[in-house]
Amino acid sequence: MKRREFITLLGGAAAWPLAARAQQPDRVLAIGMLIGYAEDDPETQARLAAFREGLGQLGWIEGRNVRIDYRFAPAGPAQAQLFAKELIALRPNVLVGNSTPASVALSRETRTIPIVFVGVSDPVGGGLVASSGNITGFTNFEPSITGKWLELLKEIAPGIVRVAVIFNPRRGERFLLGPFESVARSFAVEPIAVPVNDATRIESALAPVWREPGGGLIVMPDAFTIVLPRAIVALTAQHHFPAIYPYRDEVVDGGLMSYGADTVDLFRRAASYVDRLLKGERASDLAVQAPVKFNLVLNLKTARALGLEVPPTLLARADKVIE
Repeated sequence: MKRREFITLLGGAAAWPLAARAQQPDRVLAIGMLIGYAEDDPETQARLAAFREGLGQLGWIEGRNVRIDYRFAPAGPAQAQLFAKELIALRPNVLVGNSTPASVALSRETRTIPIVFVGVSDPVGGGLVASSGNITGFTNFEPSITGKWLELLKEIAPGIVRVAVIFNPRRGERFLLGPFESVARSFAVEPIAVPVNDATRIESALAPVWREPGGGLIVMPDAFTIVLPRAIVALTAQHHFPAIYPYRDEVVDGGLMSYGADTVDLFRRAASYVDRLLKGERASDLAVQAPVKFNLVLNLKTARALGLEVPPTLLARADKVIE
């Protein structure tokens, strides 16, 4: 969906009158943050640090003129909904949700408090972009990225003729599957959709793909696949299966390569929207934004273990290389 369409969909009557409050320097305003990932995850901490840094550059200092209440919900929608209720009870001026389950949970609890989602792939399909007008934010993927994933996978493993796409059918990124199936044909690659929502079924679900040579794997962005990166990475190593992931964490854990939005940058940019909302602007006037910064990460040790030679042109384009 084009950005101007987001603007239309976000139109609504709800507003959160904060202008007068934001003009009172002696008053501490409140931000409620619901994070769909583990608190001790290094990437989570890097994102939050970037968010606080962004706020600080705009004059909002945690503990001085703004209070930030954090809740972490790596266990999924039920936990996210429980913590969303807790945050609403604290009467925050602005809410921030990271991940689709976390953002959806917040949206179910309020139609008046402004919400900024960060790292949601399909806000329309997830029901976040609605007529209530109190929600805006930053997406992390667009359908065209599936072509890039396949292009990179073929570049590092030219012999691939079949590519499986693993996704969570309960809340997986289905809007990415259609474009992938179309672009796969242009690469003369057979696309295989592999819906999995149980960690114990990953190996059996992928078995038909790696029984024969010439297979590859794309891991769709989803809370399920992010929580279990080591299991997926271990299986691809065991079966000598080249795979590309949406986030760098999987590559740090031993995955072959990743390409995706710079999520730390998304959080830094999200601070600007929170700033504007705290100063009285309406969420309905702030267009949903797509990512502008992407990172390519390669693991050379894994490539060697898979018997793959990384082309110099690909190596030169990498933002980070793990030896």
